[in-house]
Amino acid sequence: MSAVHQARRGGDSGGVLAGLAPARRRLVVAVLALVVVAVLVTGAALLLGRPSGAAGREPVSQGTPGPVLLVPGYGGSTAGLQPLADRLAAAGRDATVVALPDAGTGDLAAAAEALDEAAGAALERTGAASVDVVGYSAGGVVARLWAADGGAGLARRIVTLGSPHHGTALADLAGQVAPEQCPEACRQLAPGSPLLATLNADDETPEGPAWVSIWTDQDETVTPPESARLEGALELPVQSVCPGARVGHGELPRDPLVQAMVLEQLGAAAPAALGPDDCARLGG
Repeated sequence: MSAVHQARRGGDSGGVLAGLAPARRRLVVAVLALVVVAVLVTGAALLLGRPSGAAGREPVSQGTPGPVLLVPGYGGSTAGLQPLADRLAAAGRDATVVALPDAGTGDLAAAAEALDEAAGAALERTGAASVDVVGYSAGGVVARLWAADGGAGLARRIVTLGSPHHGTALADLAGQVAPEQCPEACRQLAPGSPLLATLNADDETPEGPAWVSIWTDQDETVTPPESARLEGALELPVQSVCPGARVGHGELPRDPLVQAMVLEQLGAAAPAALGPDDCARLGG
């Protein structure tokens, strides 16, 4: 029986180790200690829901763009994000719209798991070192959940579009007036919901990716529009770039100006503030 097996049985006194020379015994004890540490580290990683190698990943290179994953909002419409995906593809980017379970109306944590699977598939398919993520509306909250649960180590940039990071009054109203019409994701998007309270309790933008929040002050769905503000992110209200822009919530993914803003922030250069001097250049 090996020394490892004997140790696992817990009955070594007067056994295998006692019969070894002192130097050999010290070596076996050291090896056993390393095995125990490895088991504890792997177990802790499993308990946290993260791969054991995540902590040892090399920092993501901000200058090397990878595939782009676009995450739909509440309702899970992939068609709504296709114009933005097409614009990214036309610019030479590998762009995929992620299909969410329960049409994006179920538990947002389950949607984050779908994003995680899509990220893994994209990295395997392309051989890239990282992904860029664009989360539209509730999709931005999904992206944050994914990042907080380990996804931050796989992402280079995370851009949110009109996302209710601090909830929307419409979800709160729906939950009160017509609760039967407000499924789980709807309840999770109400201001002060347990999910949002937990997500916003500490660092709103986990370290790793560069964060950008693009939103419109004419948002009629995310109310108030300032709910899209994200601590630690580069804030880019559309009207701060083109003051006369008329863009509602539903137009964000297909508006040419907004698309140009997204492309700008997903380039090889670091995310940078934009202003009225950039309006004409971006097609506003």
